[in-house]
Amino acid sequence: MNKWKGKSKGTILGYRIFVWCIRNIGIRSSYFVLYFVALYYFLFEKNSNKYFTYYFQKRLNYGFWKTKFSLFKSYFTFGTVLIDKTAISAGLREKYTYEFDGVENLKNLLEEKKGGVLISAHIGNFEIAEHFFADIDFDCQINLVTTDQEVTVIKEYLESVTVKKSNIKFIYVKDDMSHIFDINEALSKNELICFTGDRYFEGSKFLEGDLLGKSAKFPAGPFLIASRLGVPVVYVYVMKEKNLHYHLYARVAQQVKKRDAQGLLNSYTQNLESMIKKYPLQWFNYFDFWDDID
Repeated sequence: MNKWKGKSKGTILGYRIFVWCIRNIGIRSSYFVLYFVALYYFLFEKNSNKYFTYYFQKRLNYGFWKTKFSLFKSYFTFGTVLIDKTAISAGLREKYTYEFDGVENLKNLLEEKKGGVLISAHIGNFEIAEHFFADIDFDCQINLVTTDQEVTVIKEYLESVTVKKSNIKFIYVKDDMSHIFDINEALSKNELICFTGDRYFEGSKFLEGDLLGKSAKFPAGPFLIASRLGVPVVYVYVMKEKNLHYHLYARVAQQVKKRDAQGLLNSYTQNLESMIKKYPLQWFNYFDFWDDID
């Protein structure tokens, strides 16, 4: 069993290579380099291959050859998303086009003056969402609730090459639960709180929900907190389309009773499943998500 440990794959060398390629040979040419990177992972990354073969075959019912092809394309797509994130942060935002789907849901949320909760997932490229907001006059502070377990040196390097500093603030989950006060303070200022709801790691509280026909564990925190706050909840995803085009989806969560965390989770998994089926290559949880592999 290999569960999420709170850290993402990747090294600072990889990101340095991305930045060099973007600056010296351009974004599209950088994509070409990814064919070799994807091939390496396809051939040698045994654990990820095993988990994603399960995902394509057992959860999406792909045949043998479609699974192999999709596995390679998944690695390639993940690389393009990382390059895009790096390029946009490095000042090349104008090279991309953006499409808005349901943005009125975000505007209505803010007009209620109660703040709001966004719930996303490790699908697509949510980390560039704030660059969409610049196009829609979305002058609002976003607070991303996260664990402080990502690779700090990579964060610091990306910040060093970023032209426009991020407007996103981080609220770190703490054992003493003091992050709840930070969340309430942000909501009192009509700010947005953002969670990712699809990565549970050992030792934390969890809820179980059905995704793609099988039960899986999800972090309890986002759904417990969001269901108790009494503020609007919107599911937000930023998905990569062809070429240098991105599509933002914003969907109001199905109405559930207050403090019904399980009901909110069920609403979330239904919404997430529809997005996975539409963009199967952009689901980037490279571990035993369903805890179903020996």
